[in-house]
Amino acid sequence: MADEKDKQAKPTKSVKRPKKALFVIMCILSVLVVAVTLVVGIVVSPYFDLVTTFTTKPDMASTEVRQASQATSDITEEVEAEGVTLLKNENDALPLSGVTKVNVFGSTAGNNFSYGGTGSGAGDTSKNVTFYQGLEDAGLSANPNLEQFYEENATAAKDMGIVGTDWNLYELPQSSYTQDVIDDAKTYSDTAIVVLTRKGGEGFDLPTDMAAYEGSEAGRSYLELSPNEEDLLAMVEGNFDRVIVVLNSPNAMELGFVDAPQVDAALWVGTPGATGCDAIGKVLTGAVNPSGRTVDTFPYEAESAPSYYNFGAHDYTNVQHTNQSLFAGSGDVTSGTENVHFVDYAEGIYVGYRYYETAAADGYIDYDATVQYPFGYGLSYTTFDEKIADFSDDGTTITMTVDVTNTGDVAGKDVVEAYYSAPYTPGGIEKSAVVLAGFDKTKLLEPGETQTLKISWTHEDMASYDYTGVKAPGGAYVLEAGDYQVSLRRNSHDVVDTRTVTIDRDYIYNDANDGARSTDGVAATNQFDDVSFGGGVTYLSRADWAGTFPTMAPAEKEAPAEIKDALDNPAPVENPNVDDVTYGAKNGLTLADMTGLSYDDPQWDKLLDQMTLNEQKMLVSNGGWMTFSAKSVGKPAIVECDGPNGVNNIMASYNGTQLTGQSVLGYTWNKELAQRVGELFAQEATALKVGGLYAPGADTHRSPFGGRNYEYVSEDGLLTGEIVAAEVRGIQSQGVYCYVKHFALNDQETHRGDAGGLVTWANEQSMREIYLRPFELAVKDGGAMAMMSSYNRLGATPTAESHALLTQVLRNEWGFRGSVVTDCVLAADTSNINRALHAGNDLYLAFLQDKMLTSDTLDTAAGHQALRNACHNILYTEANSSSTFTVGMFGQSPLITAVEVVLAAIIVLLATYFVRRHMKMKRWRAQQ
Repeated sequence: MADEKDKQAKPTKSVKRPKKALFVIMCILSVLVVAVTLVVGIVVSPYFDLVTTFTTKPDMASTEVRQASQATSDITEEVEAEGVTLLKNENDALPLSGVTKVNVFGSTAGNNFSYGGTGSGAGDTSKNVTFYQGLEDAGLSANPNLEQFYEENATAAKDMGIVGTDWNLYELPQSSYTQDVIDDAKTYSDTAIVVLTRKGGEGFDLPTDMAAYEGSEAGRSYLELSPNEEDLLAMVEGNFDRVIVVLNSPNAMELGFVDAPQVDAALWVGTPGATGCDAIGKVLTGAVNPSGRTVDTFPYEAESAPSYYNFGAHDYTNVQHTNQSLFAGSGDVTSGTENVHFVDYAEGIYVGYRYYETAAADGYIDYDATVQYPFGYGLSYTTFDEKIADFSDDGTTITMTVDVTNTGDVAGKDVVEAYYSAPYTPGGIEKSAVVLAGFDKTKLLEPGETQTLKISWTHEDMASYDYTGVKAPGGAYVLEAGDYQVSLRRNSHDVVDTRTVTIDRDYIYNDANDGARSTDGVAATNQFDDVSFGGGVTYLSRADWAGTFPTMAPAEKEAPAEIKDALDNPAPVENPNVDDVTYGAKNGLTLADMTGLSYDDPQWDKLLDQMTLNEQKMLVSNGGWMTFSAKSVGKPAIVECDGPNGVNNIMASYNGTQLTGQSVLGYTWNKELAQRVGELFAQEATALKVGGLYAPGADTHRSPFGGRNYEYVSEDGLLTGEIVAAEVRGIQSQGVYCYVKHFALNDQETHRGDAGGLVTWANEQSMREIYLRPFELAVKDGGAMAMMSSYNRLGATPTAESHALLTQVLRNEWGFRGSVVTDCVLAADTSNINRALHAGNDLYLAFLQDKMLTSDTLDTAAGHQALRNACHNILYTEANSSSTFTVGMFGQSPLITAVEVVLAAIIVLLATYFVRRHMKMKRWRAQQ
């Protein structure tokens, strides 16, 4: 009884009512958490691949990365060693035999030295071998007092960010060079090395007039010496016995000053990348014998080139475009409305040496007074004898066998160049007096050693494209009857020996006559009449040099009514009546199962049937520096990145080795070396977890003022194409795919991506023989499986929307199988994704472009077919690239996982709070 009394007497613990304020706060917090969870789950989760690829970085200190980077560093020095071009060498000024001390003049030899360019081809220069370090590594001592003088007085170039170039010229005025500085230098050494630097980069072309920039003056271009540089040279020439000029520039400069007798030697070194300065030092000392050859013609005056007069900024005043990109206003692309811009390729086929050699042959120019260094020119520390040892023509293929003998005293390499001259009839198909037919480079030949090289090309390779219908109505490649002079030359101008090939009749490569060329899937016929004739351009012709030579294009003019209408009213998206596609099938296939299967294998249809519409939509429209995963087919997310001069992952902020500029690789004239560069480039990309590269660059040095000439090989389609094809073979041999860029006629930076794309007018002969030729060789000889379309328009049609370019020429004629990505369209709406998909552009280098897909694509059978075809092309490229399955990311970023864990933890805590509050509330009510 006592126990019961005690129990009854014990007071019951009071339960307080839960606080309402806390409950309200927790309810609000719950709503917010649910909202965030829904946003993450519904809105953000489809884009998790973006976060994954841009937050997952490789281990830069790993053995794999370090070994791959060392290999690319080594070959970068090798490329520079073969690319350095000796332009002048009087009185045996080079090599610097017995010289150990040198004076280095020029304010750009230090911090302002150019190793590459800006934009996609940029790289991390912080660990590069400097010019001074390269001299030291080669055993040369640079005057330390002079070096310190520049460190204390020279102005550093401005950092222009990812895109852009500081065009100011910072050479010091002569007033800065006190007599003490000069006397000290004269005491130190009688050898002076003068470094002159020019730069290039994405987004802007080199200034044709320096009025708006420091360090020069109105009336001088960026490619001419500044007054301070002229004064520097005069001072050096007057005080030192041996004067050597080192030209650190990616673009062909006006070099008349090199002819001065006081200048003993001149070296063209281009942009040497991470380790190329070691090669420059070795060339100066003679440890390496220079074997580079020019990739451009060097005229005394840039104005002598017909392309000079149609380059840069030219506007249609009566056609405007409003940038409606999701990211308009970011980067170097403007937002708002502006005039549409245009450029006329009025020079036709007469680009570079094709103009200078032909105009000279016809007596229109004095060659020696106009051209300083021909295309394909370069000296050596030794001498070579070249002779045609054998020559054959089997009716299809021409073979020139050349014996090359080192007749000098030191080992060296030689370049063998073969050219042809086709018969020309005034008023007929335009022909260059000289065209490069083939080339090769010897091994390192010891004194007295001979090597035999064979250069072959076909009759078809000598055919000209007849776009006006002189011989072939509707256009075709035509090999005209007559005698073709075939020559062995030291360069485009200097003949060693010749042979004659006689073509018995006209061969017209179309279906009505001799059929397609053997390398074409279907016969090439006119696809670009709108581009050839739509701009009203008068093209330069041998039939009337003076009457057709271009004049300066107006800065502004009105577009004719038909052009204005085409630009203002693009054709609607096509919607033909086709069968719809299958989605979501369960066929049990994965992307890995497709490796090695032909493009037309029936298994592809089964695999594509498995994909969902949403997967296809997300894959094609979010291709910025990556491709999305697709779970239905076991496709991982793949990192893709820039650029032509080494891995440059802009979005994830890491770089590989900075390679030499692509033009330096061209200066080597070495296809075997280009292929090895590609192999090692790809190995480093794989080590850095990159599966696809936006490289190599295959556009043309149409003008020496091209801002991205450092990213491109040369002024010649064959040289560019052979080097690029070799590099592509090397890259793809290691399982990495590469987008050859920019397809096509993206040969200037000025307004290239503004106002809906630069309107480009060119005739189809020049397009096919010069500007498309490198891409053609990359496909046919290099086996390229990916392309990047360009910002510009061909006539009124954006290249990404050009069915003629991307389907008829690229795929049907050339037999290309693979994927096409746009150039970066984050901030520039240079094309419409819906029209582009129908034209054959598969992938958009941007994010969130799925928001730009319309019902024309998403709700029609024709649109579904276009999406499916694009996915087929993308998956075909990746299935045949082993990197897809070695560096592809099937999981998600730890960052995303962490966000999900945090959200889950908050939800658990909130749930716990509400459960406990409910129980407490229940007890409180019970005691009331």
